[in-house]
Formats: sequence, structure tokens, C-alpha cells
Amino acid sequence: MKTLYDVQQLLEKYGVLVHVGKRIWDIELMALELDNINHAGLLDRHDYLVAKLILQREYEREERAKKA
Repeated sequence: MKTLYDVQQLLEKYGVLVHVGKRIWDIELMALELDNINHAGLLDRHDYLVAKLILQREYEREERAKKA
């Protein structure tokens, strides 16, 4: 898993489709859904952590772009 698209594909395996309208909102909602799946014990710890890092990176990228 390396990209935001990979995280989307992971969430789709659990029946979660995210499209709110703004990319940063999508990232925030994906993080919440990922947490819910993890708390349910359905997700491998490594996959969870990698996905969270990807989401954090993309969120920070969006924040920087907003400021520029």
C-alpha cells in the first residue's frame, strides 16, 4: 500500500465507499472509517498503521496546498 487509492481499495474490501466532495473531507472520513474497522478487530495492525500514515501524508499535503 503506497497511495491514497490503495487505502480506498482497502476500505472497499470492507464495503466502505467514500466520496464526500472535497478531497480533504474524503481523507478525514477515510481515517474515521479505518479506525472503526480497526476497532472492530477486522484489520491487520500493519495494514492499519500503513494506511494511517498514508492518510496523514495526504492530509498534510492538502493542508499545504490550501495555504499556498
